[in-house]
Amino acid sequence: MAALSLAAVVGVAALLVARYSAPEPGALVLFSALAAFSFNRVVRLPNTLLVSAVPMVAIAAVVVFMSHDAPAGVLIVGALGAINFSTLRKGGWGGWGWFGLNAGQIGFASLAAALAYAPLSRAFPSALPGALGVVVPIALVYIAVAWSILLLSYAIELRRVPHEVLRDLLPTAPQTLPFMLVGYLLGRLYLSLGPAAMLLIIVPILIAREMFASYLRVKESHDETVQLLIRALEQKDPYTAGHAERVAIYAGYIGEELDFMPARMERLRFGALMHDIGKLVVPNQLLNKPGRLTEEEFARVRIHEGVSVQMLSHIDFLRPIALHAHSDAMKFDPDDLDHPIEPYIIMVADAYDAMTSTRSYRKALPQEVAFQELRDKSGKQFHPACAEALIRAIEKRNEVHGKGFEEDTHFEDAPEVGLGSAGLGDLLSDEQRSADEAAKK
Repeated sequence: MAALSLAAVVGVAALLVARYSAPEPGALVLFSALAAFSFNRVVRLPNTLLVSAVPMVAIAAVVVFMSHDAPAGVLIVGALGAINFSTLRKGGWGGWGWFGLNAGQIGFASLAAALAYAPLSRAFPSALPGALGVVVPIALVYIAVAWSILLLSYAIELRRVPHEVLRDLLPTAPQTLPFMLVGYLLGRLYLSLGPAAMLLIIVPILIAREMFASYLRVKESHDETVQLLIRALEQKDPYTAGHAERVAIYAGYIGEELDFMPARMERLRFGALMHDIGKLVVPNQLLNKPGRLTEEEFARVRIHEGVSVQMLSHIDFLRPIALHAHSDAMKFDPDDLDHPIEPYIIMVADAYDAMTSTRSYRKALPQEVAFQELRDKSGKQFHPACAEALIRAIEKRNEVHGKGFEEDTHFEDAPEVGLGSAGLGDLLSDEQRSADEAAKK
């Protein structure tokens, strides 16, 4: 695919030169050098994706070359902006292969933006705020084409699931758009002042890189904090830690079904992971008691909710989701239209995992029993949209959880049937209960 991508860039560039004006050599060298410089100041995300200031240089090139009707210059600048000196020095197909893919991605995204720019530049004034009518559409065209090619290449070359890659890309868009506006303004300055104006672009390139790097450092510190708390919980009670991670996965399924944006998905994930963190202060003999808790023991276990809220409230980035850890915030009230939906999502995910995993007081229930319970209690105990979203998401993925499908079981001696509704054992039909008893014999 890399060789095909590179060949397409060369072929299309030749056709554009024949059909339109040839790019001015001095501008071509200058912008290509700036694009390559930007790409070599790249920030690598944890998911192997790359973020750089190349789109800013590309938009500046669009303004300059399209003023002379030379779209080939934009394509060439974008393609040469994919040169990564450290990778190419290693040699081999790994270096040149990724260059070919990146050249096609950036080159054709830049060309698409240039073709969109031609009619828009005549329809809107070049000065702000009218310039936004030009910049926003061409920026969206650039992003759409670049991401489409990237998703295709990751799916073919690395077997990555497209929607997972897209989820990783979305948070970078709000930070990329302002730099594209800067690129447009720098392109206008170049047309007014000449090549000397390009010295101004070095500072935004460096600022862009530092912004992305700073974003990553903050995100990594947040993840490390959460993982530290999860590891502490895991040391105390492995089941509760595994339960929290599964609840976060199921909550993510619901968030995707409800079209949550990436930032909101991240808060939801943190809320789900941390909803039981207060159990660090609850004695293990109470957490894992196989029989029914006394009123005093139950009250002591409930203390963990207040502790969870207090712990999360003292960590800045977790403070907004602190109340998600208290059961009072999770009680579904159909009349409270202003109640945030996140606690309801966590409650559904929590209940589903509780039913489909073996706990100290009873073994895992079959998945169909858990689904039925979510549906039976929708509108009363569970938020209907959240319950249906989880069921729909699990069925889409062809996943099966619960009895007979658990990966890890921490309570091998747990009874088949729990104590009343506390163990949800009353959900088992007479046929299921008879089958379980027969299996024991």
